[in-house]
Amino acid sequence: MSSVVILGVFVADTTYRAARQPRLGETILGSGFALGPGGKGSNQAVAAARLGADVTFISKIGDDPFGDMAMALWAEAGVKTEVRRLPESYTGAASIFLEENSGNNAIIICPGAAATLSPADIEVVGDVIRAASVFVTQLEQPLPAARRALEIAREAGVTTVLNPAPAAQLDTGLYSLCDYLTPNETEAEDLTGIKVSSAKEARPAAQALMDKGAGAAIITLGEQGAYLHNDEVSELCPAFEFAPVVETTGAGDAFNGAFAVALARGDAALEAVRYGCTVAGISVTRPGTAQSMPALEEVQAALGA
Repeated sequence: MSSVVILGVFVADTTYRAARQPRLGETILGSGFALGPGGKGSNQAVAAARLGADVTFISKIGDDPFGDMAMALWAEAGVKTEVRRLPESYTGAASIFLEENSGNNAIIICPGAAATLSPADIEVVGDVIRAASVFVTQLEQPLPAARRALEIAREAGVTTVLNPAPAAQLDTGLYSLCDYLTPNETEAEDLTGIKVSSAKEARPAAQALMDKGAGAAIITLGEQGAYLHNDEVSELCPAFEFAPVVETTGAGDAFNGAFAVALARGDAALEAVRYGCTVAGISVTRPGTAQSMPALEEVQAALGA
């Protein structure tokens, strides 16, 4: 079975629902609270594993209750782990504000032990990365670790995916390590200086990312879908709407996990993007991040397979 290897961060999500965000110095009453597993890399690994892929997740966590939550999540989802537990640090956590009427979010992340991930840590698991069909990472862990992992994957001929979130400036050499770059609208604008709010605007932004060295760019556009741009295709894949939106927090992670799975099984890029949009569309119909990732059977039913 083709394998997906993901480097990233686990955080415990503390989610607060309210009508609006409080201003600085202001306290408001919320309408709901939830504690659950999150972190972009972990969410993507769970999404991929629930779709039936052979998935390995690389990270660090603390030796604490949030770390126990992470290990239980990965065991339940079928994610293999290359994860060190550091008793001297803590497992990451995130504060998530959800606007109750729209489902839109604002997030603060503290990566904890994962913030110590280094190129030396990546060398230890280099053979795991080399054996992958697809390697995925993001920017929640330190950039030097992500860079070294991408270098190892590229040298081994592994397909590489960088989800540049949270947004950060990247040097030219990093772009050239990415077969696929998958920013959302805000991240694409931060990377290119081109405002992106539609497919028409996504095309020049995606081309700018390719001009910087990326093999292809996929800009996720929320409820509009995802725009793929490479040397053969420049097309918007519309979003799949299955029910009213409950929460959008994990949609990008659902997309990236599913996209990696489709690439690993040999789908062409456009079909992989469509698969990612389908899985993301299901994920936003339920609350939570990792908890919202659909099982393979749900996706097959939605696709009529």
